[in-house]
Amino acid sequence: MTNLDSRIPPPPGEEEIPIHSREYSVRCFRIDSSHMRMRGQVTDTKPAGLYVDGDTEPLNVHDMVVDVVVTFPFLEIMSIVVVLDTHPHETCPSIEAAYQQLVGTSISRGFSRKLTELFGGPNGCTHIGALLRAMAPVAIQSMYSMQLADPDRPPGVWDTAQRDPAAAAQAQAFTRNSCHVWDENGEMMAAVERGEPIESPIWIRDRLEKLDRLDELTEWR
Repeated sequence: MTNLDSRIPPPPGEEEIPIHSREYSVRCFRIDSSHMRMRGQVTDTKPAGLYVDGDTEPLNVHDMVVDVVVTFPFLEIMSIVVVLDTHPHETCPSIEAAYQQLVGTSISRGFSRKLTELFGGPNGCTHIGALLRAMAPVAIQSMYSMQLADPDRPPGVWDTAQRDPAAAAQAQAFTRNSCHVWDENGEMMAAVERGEPIESPIWIRDRLEKLDRLDELTEWR
């Protein structure tokens, strides 16, 4: 990781002993104009030698995958596959089929509540629940990317709202009140509702500046 803010604590010192590592990976893919696939994976690893004296390799204790196909732009789950590949107990995979109950559910607003309702406590797998909660925001993040990835989009055309007004409206609905920036009473939403362009993301501005193409920023907005 580079360019860390000075407020972030420095890396652990030599006296600090590593005891656990968890990694989440979530990738999203455009299937066609009406569907996208999300592939999530959660991996838990123990350092070499911690559990087995003399062992020179890290010990993988969890490796689980969730594959979800959702509709666009309403993000309704069309199919879900849950695989507990590495797990601690023989009975762990018996919960995989239970997640078929999520078919037909929207992965947007209220999804965490639905997960708790269906799979809270002894009704589900803690790690699959955590992974699904990590995957849901990725669907929202992919709303505009779905349109930009359209193979029929003319080069240089960034106005996704005009290309698919329904998708743009749905993305706006998902974004509203999702955080303090998108407070429905805040300036950002007010600008959107007035039909004004909002500020471009810092990451696209920085990239265009690095490429010496800042003249494209207004068009991108």
